[in-house]
Amino acid sequence: MPTDKPAENSLMLVRKVSDLLDYLSRGESSAADIADAINEPRSSIYRLLSSLQTEGFVEAGSRRGQYRLGFKLLSLATAAVSRFDERKFALPVMERLHDLTGETVFLCVPRKDDAVCIERIEGMRVRSLALQLGGALPLHAGAAPRAILAHLPEAQWEAYIERNAPLQRFTDSTPVEPAELRAVLTRTRDDGLAVSDQDVTVGVAAIGVPITDYRGQIRGALSISGIRESILGGSSSAWREELIRGGREISEALGAELASEGLANFG
Repeated sequence: MPTDKPAENSLMLVRKVSDLLDYLSRGESSAADIADAINEPRSSIYRLLSSLQTEGFVEAGSRRGQYRLGFKLLSLATAAVSRFDERKFALPVMERLHDLTGETVFLCVPRKDDAVCIERIEGMRVRSLALQLGGALPLHAGAAPRAILAHLPEAQWEAYIERNAPLQRFTDSTPVEPAELRAVLTRTRDDGLAVSDQDVTVGVAAIGVPITDYRGQIRGALSISGIRESILGGSSSAWREELIRGGREISEALGAELASEGLANFG
């Protein structure tokens, strides 16, 4: 049976562009690093980058030879984000947490093997955090991503580890060894709370909780992030309780039956 070569080639090109943009969503990078990461020839990556720059999807980075996502993606992202029920239900909770803590509050949703930030309220003390609006972190790094991964079935933990080995290390505290990550995920699931202690950025900590829907499926995660002493210090107990309450509130708005979904320990 003859194959539709033009359609097949178009699909391959779309996949290359998607992989390239996904990689740049994690931060600025060179063409060589992109080529290595997505397993494409450098010549092909240079051509794609040139075309994407012309259309405004990619722009030159802060250093020579570096590239980053372009502003044209912002309008597309804004249109996409506006349809998320999670964001609509989460915003009042996020504002309440921000008023209480003064720290940065994040709302993330799962996308493949990443957690993508679809809403962020800026903290008053720390402004240069790794996860920006529209940015992403892998599911093993950070409080919101691990809150998502921990709520998935253990078989999906193993599949994630296998797909992403070796796991990306951000600091010396990032759980990258499979046994270590499994232990962290088990503790997170049992506690109902993810704790990130400098495993994405040195000096920065975060706490996060999962958000589920009426099917018991993970829809996202809510987190608070800031200077380690603030997040894990004397005020952390009250903040944890309010964060847990907020995660429950958003989940209930999405129809979650917390007791039947194993989240009763959130209270």
